[in-house]
Amino acid sequence: MRKIVILCFALVCLLAGCSSGNKTNGGNESRPSAKPVAKQAEYETGRTAFQKLYVSARMWAADVKPFRLQSQFTADAPTQEGKSGLWRASFASSAKRMMKLFVWSGLVGPDAPQQGISFSAEDTWNPSNTSTEVFDPGFLKVDSASAYSVAQKHGGEKLTQKDPKQPVLFVLDWDASKSQLLWHVIYGSSQDEAKLRIAVDATSGEFVRVEK
Repeated sequence: MRKIVILCFALVCLLAGCSSGNKTNGGNESRPSAKPVAKQAEYETGRTAFQKLYVSARMWAADVKPFRLQSQFTADAPTQEGKSGLWRASFASSAKRMMKLFVWSGLVGPDAPQQGISFSAEDTWNPSNTSTEVFDPGFLKVDSASAYSVAQKHGGEKLTQKDPKQPVLFVLDWDASKSQLLWHVIYGSSQDEAKLRIAVDATSGEFVRVEK
């Protein structure tokens, strides 16, 4: 009798295991795979993007200093917030006497650079060249959003009222003649096709001049 009870118990366990396995595997049916989440475009202000790029540049050279930061206009970028989906920063190292370009991208799409930070090969840097004169990052206290607000009050608003999709670029560099760090707010899809250029002090946030 005891053997019969044991055999019955074993048979019940076997049947339960088979039933559980069928539920898990679903016979020949496979579980639907999760759909991949589409990447979303990201946009940053100049100062935020610069901080990310500066960290990467310091991994290349400990004594690195910047000499230019520039945005690239794309149609969906919220330029009224001083943001761009692509920022390029150029840095130089006195010890290496070399310069290097670092790029932050938040763009998506078949032709867009991969999201994150990338960089170019090294190139020779001449410290006496005024167009590549480095500056101390501590001078950058005013973000591109504030520079845009100032530029709007000095001619930019007329352009954006006429065309709400007016392209805007941001360029940050050092004015050696005035020892001044400047934001250049450029109303146009490129510097060569600018309708208006406004210079704003990147340290104080004050209007400097209309450049065109």
